[in-house]
Amino acid sequence: MPAPGVCSLQPGETAVDIDAIDRSARALAELIDPCGLCPRRCGSRRKSGETGFCGIDDRIVVASHGPHFGEEEPLVGFHGSGTIFFSGCNLGCIFCQNYDISHLGAGRPVSPAELAGTMLSLERSGCHNINLVTPTHQVPGIVEAVGAAARGGLGVPIVYNCGGYESVEVLKLLDGIVDIYMPDAKYSDGEVSSALSSAPDYPEMMFDALREMHRQVGDLETDGRGIATRGLLVRHLVLPGGLAGTERVMEFIAGELSTDTYVNIMAQYRPCYRAGEEPRLMRGITMEEFSEALAIAGSHGLHRGFHA
Repeated sequence: MPAPGVCSLQPGETAVDIDAIDRSARALAELIDPCGLCPRRCGSRRKSGETGFCGIDDRIVVASHGPHFGEEEPLVGFHGSGTIFFSGCNLGCIFCQNYDISHLGAGRPVSPAELAGTMLSLERSGCHNINLVTPTHQVPGIVEAVGAAARGGLGVPIVYNCGGYESVEVLKLLDGIVDIYMPDAKYSDGEVSSALSSAPDYPEMMFDALREMHRQVGDLETDGRGIATRGLLVRHLVLPGGLAGTERVMEFIAGELSTDTYVNIMAQYRPCYRAGEEPRLMRGITMEEFSEALAIAGSHGLHRGFHA
């Protein structure tokens, strides 16, 4: 099934198989009650109003939307990335910088039709893509909205911007719908992911998810303007004291995915939210720690998305 942003569309045309999107939306809806959308498989009866770990029932809850110019350069382009921030999260990161959205539930419920209208409005404003931020736990309604937007002629790539804690079963239902996967690769040590994000199985789930994402979309591709059209883009936030396990993360990406993987190695960690509960998080990273992370990536042959 061709992806939304791959070809040039005429008004009213769409490059996607809308029936296939609808089938995926129905299959995903079956996984929400009892909930098995993410690796937690918490079993919440979300259609009955239960919220489970993520804090969201079966509705779509949006915190904000608009053109975003702070994303990676291939997403921002000239007119911005069309970001839609979804409330709640399937991770419990104690240092979350968007904690008001992810943990405190800021946002309002919207219908799939309203969300589809938002997607089309962002495209009309010139945004180069639709960037779904923290979509994992709301993906059934989101995919339903993508189908409705496709019927309205949506023609820009769909970006799945997630924390990396994903179910391969769910990702397979997104094959052909998502053009660009942008997961975090937060940690490579289960004890660290347990302490910092309440997810002891995060590393194995994240590595499995990255394999499936890369299988679907491959390395990041850009058009003649340098704007992303399809592929995998991995984010890795450097944490104080080597808590992110950079060596193992980069070794995996280079060895099991591709040395052409686009990797954004990020230096913007700062203590916030509940970081004070973990003494090792109570400082920013040093220039030496960041430089070391860049050198590690380069030593494994990675070369896209950062400058060592």
